[in-house]
Amino acid sequence: MPHTLADQLEDALPQTQCTKCGYPACRPYAEAIAGGEANYNQCPPGGEEGVKRLASILGKPVIALDTSHGMERERPVALIEEAYCIGCTLCIQACPVDAIIGAPKQMHTIISDLCTGCDLCVAPCPVDCISMVSVTPGKTGWAAWNENQADQARAQFHFRQQRLLREKQENDDRLAAKAAEKLVALEAEPALNAEEIASKERKKAIIAAAIERARLQKLQASRDHQAEEKPE
Repeated sequence: MPHTLADQLEDALPQTQCTKCGYPACRPYAEAIAGGEANYNQCPPGGEEGVKRLASILGKPVIALDTSHGMERERPVALIEEAYCIGCTLCIQACPVDAIIGAPKQMHTIISDLCTGCDLCVAPCPVDCISMVSVTPGKTGWAAWNENQADQARAQFHFRQQRLLREKQENDDRLAAKAAEKLVALEAEPALNAEEIASKERKKAIIAAAIERARLQKLQASRDHQAEEKPE
């Protein structure tokens, strides 16, 4: 069972992670509603039914969907025109749920069962080869979506966030290892005069500072991860 108001509100959101509400994901929007910083009618994918769900949790009246954030619509799925795809990977980077597969300079493909219809892959495409196609004719909002799909989308979103964090950490570790190797190599280099000694010390200071920054970033990332996993 959800422990906080934000948890309950998040569970009532469709988890498309589309950012149309004005927040970077569904969870931050739920937290903003709970904190009184955002209204509960800013989620187009949830539509009128979504507003009702949020209003019920908050004990507030049902209000109209704020269409400045987008219109309630039939649920779309992204479609890539393969003949025009140049394999730039920009859509892959934009997809919040890893619903696009492909590689640099190779044609990309949408995994329709994972696509949340968020539209985030459309704008980055430099050749306009992505279109959004309705897959729920006549059904909009929560009528075009269900709890299982929302749970899957949330799980995919979290999986992607963890993957990106892991890849960043692995890259940072590689860079830190290279910096450490460079520092050892510098220590072994002979310095024959005052100018060379000064240059060597400057390089060592720069590398040492980079290594320390990497250490502190890794420590902070570990603390943030532990804070996220700490039970409320």
